Amino acid sequence: MHQTDISFVKQLLNILKYALLLSVSGLLMWYAVRGQDLSRIAETVRTANYMWLLLTMVLSVLGYFSRAYRWKMQLDPIVKGPKPAFWDVYHAMMAGNLANMVLPGRVGEVVRCSLLQRTSKVPLQIALGTVITERIIDVLVLLGLLGTVLLLDFKTFWGFADTYLLQGKADALARNSNTLIAAAVVALLALLISGYLLWRNLERLRKISVFDRMLGFVKGLLAGVFSIVKLENKGSFLFHTFFTWLVYFLMDYLAFFAFPETYNLGARAALAVLTFGAFGMAAPVQGGIGVFHLLVQSTLLVYGISKEGGIAYALVVHGAQTLLVVLMGGISFIISMGKSGRLGRKASLLSAVPTEIPADVDQR
Repeated sequence: MHQTDISFVKQLLNILKYALLLSVSGLLMWYAVRGQDLSRIAETVRTANYMWLLLTMVLSVLGYFSRAYRWKMQLDPIVKGPKPAFWDVYHAMMAGNLANMVLPGRVGEVVRCSLLQRTSKVPLQIALGTVITERIIDVLVLLGLLGTVLLLDFKTFWGFADTYLLQGKADALARNSNTLIAAAVVALLALLISGYLLWRNLERLRKISVFDRMLGFVKGLLAGVFSIVKLENKGSFLFHTFFTWLVYFLMDYLAFFAFPETYNLGARAALAVLTFGAFGMAAPVQGGIGVFHLLVQSTLLVYGISKEGGIAYALVVHGAQTLLVVLMGGISFIISMGKSGRLGRKASLLSAVPTEIPADVDQR
């Protein structure tokens, strides 16, 4: 197969992948509004108090600044040479967020690292390592939030799951808990045996190129995790992590006041919306579209909000944040590309300057 044919096949596969994930988003959106009163949803969206949404957008800007500063704190101790400027880090991050809204599979994480390499000469692998570390920390925070939500409102969520998901079979599952425990023990034993066999045959497996690349990725992942030890000010890093998630929480909580139906919901409901909404945004689809809306709608349904009210809330909140990311990310992308272009032209000019003085030139 010719190189042009291979390139065409790769492009076709990428298009099919994007189309498939976009179709999944559309299908989930259709499922979220299926059988509902669309006129009621439209009226709820139209009559929302958008001053509250404006306030959440202002908070979101502060959260982006804080998150960019946290990323810079990760980069500074491990970057050799000049440290990246805050605004270069911020613009790369926002351009990456914009890419995540357009492209599936969290491609934006690679985009922001590539832009930072262009503007600040930060090696791509170093930037990717810090992003992996950042995502692991976010996953740990998210798991902690999930545990908190379930502890605070376990009965509420268990009753909802029993009614809508298990269809009244929760008691039967509880009576058969020994079966579930046995299955968990078997799965744990299988995992331990697999780990032992992997360790015994590690050298043989490393001769396989695909396995060796996977092993290298895992090593890079672990190196990224432990690079956090090199932070100069761990207290400040923890503060910005806390502040970023506090901003996310306040955004969801304050958005409740924009709608009459969610106006009386409290902090517990906002914490649940934040948690399950974050899982939706982490899905490998463009901007979490569909997944975010369905999860937020289902979460609000647990707290007594109608499906129409839940999807209206999700549409407005997601739409406001998408608009903000498109605006700020677009500006950041233009600035980053402009700076990288200037640096490229400067490097070309420097390379064109002769390094030796010709012999026939007067050196006085």
